[in-house]
Amino acid sequence: MTETNPQKKSVLARIPLRPELLWAVVSAAAVLMFMEFVRSGFYMGFLARTNEHFHLSDFAVGAAWSAHLYTDTLMRGPAGAAIQRFGPKKVVMAGAALCLAAMSLLLLAQNNYMIFLIAILHGIGFSPMWPATMNMTADAAKEGYQGRVLSLVSTSIMPMTGAGLFAFGVLATRVAPTYVILLALAVLGAGLLLTFMLPSRRPAHIEEAHKEKVSSSVWQALLPLLPAALMQTLTQSLIGSWIMKLAPRMGLSDLDLIGLLVVGGALAFGAMPFTGKVADRGRARFAVALGYALVGLAFLGFATLPPVWVLFVLAPIAGLGYAFLTPGWAALITQMLPEAQRPSAWGVLMTVESAGFAAGPLLGGLALAQGGAANGPRWLFATGALLSLLTALGYTVFKRYFQPRTELSAAAAEAK
Repeated sequence: MTETNPQKKSVLARIPLRPELLWAVVSAAAVLMFMEFVRSGFYMGFLARTNEHFHLSDFAVGAAWSAHLYTDTLMRGPAGAAIQRFGPKKVVMAGAALCLAAMSLLLLAQNNYMIFLIAILHGIGFSPMWPATMNMTADAAKEGYQGRVLSLVSTSIMPMTGAGLFAFGVLATRVAPTYVILLALAVLGAGLLLTFMLPSRRPAHIEEAHKEKVSSSVWQALLPLLPAALMQTLTQSLIGSWIMKLAPRMGLSDLDLIGLLVVGGALAFGAMPFTGKVADRGRARFAVALGYALVGLAFLGFATLPPVWVLFVLAPIAGLGYAFLTPGWAALITQMLPEAQRPSAWGVLMTVESAGFAAGPLLGGLALAQGGAANGPRWLFATGALLSLLTALGYTVFKRYFQPRTELSAAAAEAK
């Protein structure tokens, strides 16, 4: 009989994921990467540049993108409930198949109505992707590591949105639209094939817990998180959606803006192993509150429209804030929501998060309009600072509503 390699066993032991679920998480993340690559690039990278080929107006392109996003948003709650009832494999596979079928209609689309139908069907098919991946990651993460693992998986997927936008945007002007559509279908087909590697059911101990009668505790844990979920994305999209427009008014060149993002992002990613450990050790609420406080202070500094060199001092403060906020929010969800009902509850949270993401650009536009050409950036950053600081205050004042589940407290305190 062949003995297990001690060195290999030691490496697996250091990975903060249950070994039997490691490839399930990798497969789920890969499926989501393929799906994000296509959807981020198709609407605004490809369709916006080839609208005449499909006999579409610019308004129709924007309407199709909005229809997709709103459908995805509204369906995440039902998608989470379906994952809880039928398991991740069936639901994600059905969603991936619907995405592939919807995008296949592009080979027939020649009018606004067909594109609009495709966008809606695509949104329905895409809706289980994020809830399934995040729930599988949370289920697979070892106790006391959920915040760090979830942050790592989610941040590793996000670059695919930019890659898709760039790739499809470039191809739209260089090759025939049919070839780009075939590429999209090939990527979606690869994602569909990967769904066969997903587990049919959630881990056995969670499945057993799910058989028990559902109590009101899930709603007691979920309700305090709903305002936090809305604000968590609203404060980010409020500024992020208008950053390119703000830069010239703040005396920033494109190179300066890239430098600011690199400085803030580098500090955020570099600090996450430490900040994630703080969140996973039972101090998730503190990490979120501190993160929002730091972001709010940085935004207040931005609102004064200081010299460029001061912006490079403020950017690391904002980056450190997001370094606490991102794993803190992930850890707070996993620590508060009962495991057995987590997929459906997380689906509701993701619906609210998407609503906040959609509302941010609108609120930011109102702030810019209120401030006018001269003071628009001041108003926008001041609004972001106010919302961030109010959110930090809420997490501090109402801390008794953000208590982790008792079974996680001991494990979180012992996590290294």
